[in-house]
Amino acid sequence: MPLSIKRRKTRQIHVGSVPVGADAPIAVQSMTNTPTADTDATVSQIRRLEAAGCEIIRVAVPDPEAARAIAVIQKQIQIPLIADIHFDHRLAVAAADAGADGLRINPGNIGAKKKVREVVRAARGHGIAIRIGVNSGSLDRDLREKYGVPEARALVESALRQIADLADMDFHEIKVAIKSSDVLQTIEAYRLLSRETDVPLHVGITEAGGLYSGIVKSAVGIGAVLLDGIGDTLRVSLTRDPAEEVRVGYEILKALDIRRRGPEIISCPTCGRCRIDLFSIAETVEKALLTSRSPIRVAIMGCSVNGPGEARQADVGVAGGDGTGVLFKKGQVIRKFPENRLAEELLAAIEEMEKESG
Repeated sequence: MPLSIKRRKTRQIHVGSVPVGADAPIAVQSMTNTPTADTDATVSQIRRLEAAGCEIIRVAVPDPEAARAIAVIQKQIQIPLIADIHFDHRLAVAAADAGADGLRINPGNIGAKKKVREVVRAARGHGIAIRIGVNSGSLDRDLREKYGVPEARALVESALRQIADLADMDFHEIKVAIKSSDVLQTIEAYRLLSRETDVPLHVGITEAGGLYSGIVKSAVGIGAVLLDGIGDTLRVSLTRDPAEEVRVGYEILKALDIRRRGPEIISCPTCGRCRIDLFSIAETVEKALLTSRSPIRVAIMGCSVNGPGEARQADVGVAGGDGTGVLFKKGQVIRKFPENRLAEELLAAIEEMEKESG
């Protein structure tokens, strides 16, 4: 019997036009790495992220100039924008005034409750949500002293404390992220927290690293949490172009059959039977399909004898060897052509399928 993920029920909030929690789709987020005050560069990057499928974007607000820039950026993008604030509550207020769709704060480093209250007042006045961010590196001093070293229970206690503080201020439009760079600690923390609250949760592994380590840690950590039915939004944190974060995020959702956006590419790892440059063919096709939204399975196989059969579940695919290639659909060979036209023929077939499906 196929595995079925039973998603945990949470209350629903909105980040701009995007519903978060309850039965809303798990939204894929990212964060710009341009100076926010450089509005041209920031808008350009956000537009690329929109094309990649990013549904909520976060920008750093380290100074008043960055806060003011939000008003300019908002007019030129299509997705909700969250202002990321640390230490200075006045920047959160300024970002809300400038039109941010949400605020990301760690109340533990904002300071006294009266400062948090001012942030809440601004959020309520503008009708926007607050994301509470709890990280292992920014716990309250008393929790560091209580637990000695950051651990899952400390993260959870911090999150519950901050949820309670905002509830005392009669503010409930919140979601929570509880992250660590330690995969097992993060998984444990989300499992513990999900038993204690119905607040929507944003999931991720913080400071996951470069492309390879970051993808592996994120896939394992985020995947394990999602498999438990936990998570309402996600971000894959990579030391990389943020468009890669979006791409990996959707691949994780796709692998768990939670959401499908864009093609799923099936390709063989190559072996001694392979007589074509499968790596470059696969790379060409992947790059061409980066912004495609068609949820089709595409196979790229290195053996024209076994390839179509091995990739029978694919909607469309190619396989080649010894100068000849074949195009197949649902495991059935459609036509043959010279090997050097593999990528070209496959992309043309995909385009045709996309037109047929509307």
